[in-house]
Amino acid sequence: MKIALIGYGRMGHMIEEIALKRGHKIVATIDVNDSAAFNNPEFKSADVAIEFTVPGAAVNNILACFAAGVPVVSGTTGWLDALPDLQDMCAKGKGTLLYASNFSIGVNIFRAVNRYLADVMNDFPEYTPSMTEIHHIHKLDHPSGTAITLAEDIVNEVTRLDCWQEPEPGKELSAKALPIGHVRQGEVPGTHIITWDSPVDKITISHEAKSREGFALGAVRAAEWLKGRKGYFTIADMLSDVTHTTGLFV
Repeated sequence: MKIALIGYGRMGHMIEEIALKRGHKIVATIDVNDSAAFNNPEFKSADVAIEFTVPGAAVNNILACFAAGVPVVSGTTGWLDALPDLQDMCAKGKGTLLYASNFSIGVNIFRAVNRYLADVMNDFPEYTPSMTEIHHIHKLDHPSGTAITLAEDIVNEVTRLDCWQEPEPGKELSAKALPIGHVRQGEVPGTHIITWDSPVDKITISHEAKSREGFALGAVRAAEWLKGRKGYFTIADMLSDVTHTTGLFV
């Protein structure tokens, strides 16, 4: 399979390494201030593009893929206000996109566990949930896209909650808000901790990435799955298809 890489930082290099090991060919790499490369024949020859950049560039990168007729897998977070418009374009046949806030298989299993626990906790109001996400100092957006996804899953299951909020000095949280704290330190690939606290005990579940390799491998697998498909997809679509399950991944 021919793959184009959009973003050639640490994630881009790791995706390249894994893609080559799996027998694929990298036909184009596009990095910062290289938007003209989207018009190159090499880029347009790609079966799939994989996009890991920054929030301010993601939408234009995806639109450039649509214009070139190249399906795109995107793992950039922090730009989701524009997602409905891109989904609409995909529905009208103007592009193909697979988006995920996190391509780690383990994270998506963790998400399924999180939804199940939240469903159970809906009947136990004495438990108050909170979340903390920890990432490397280079991550610009907060909370992380994965934290937002996990938080929205909790809010959807627990009727005593109606939103998530980041704690801010001098600002009181809503009584119905799920608080999400963020920490940026060192080169931490990504840790998400969810706590349910009551007057008598505390339940904690967490996922800790050991490296970025799991994210990169998941993105390459997603690109392999996306080849030949048209429309808008999520990591849940891929995992449900691969595992032949329904309802486990959403």
